[in-house]
Amino acid sequence: MGQESRISAPRWPAWLNAAVLLLLSWIVIAALTFKARPDTEVVAVIFPPWWSAQQAFQAAASANTKFVRTTALPTLLVVRLEDRAGLTRLHEAGAWFTIDPQTIAACLTLKG
Repeated sequence: MGQESRISAPRWPAWLNAAVLLLLSWIVIAALTFKARPDTEVVAVIFPPWWSAQQAFQAAASANTKFVRTTALPTLLVVRLEDRAGLTRLHEAGAWFTIDPQTIAACLTLKG
């Protein structure tokens, strides 16, 4: 009788599971820490990274917000909310996160 040959499927290293879990937990903790308070007037809005700047501006404008400034990332905008329902409208327009704008002020501003 012939020997059976098994072809093993390629597997990723065991340490990669821990690295992915560490990265995801860091993202969740950062999202909860930097989250904008419901009573805030000015927020930084993060839209999907594959959106163009035009799509991000249109989505923010459709949520009835006023633009305060842009950042180095075209899908990260700082806007002023008209009322308390502004956060809900931003999420309905496609925003992933709304965060406190001071947390991104030092890192993601355009120079020049």
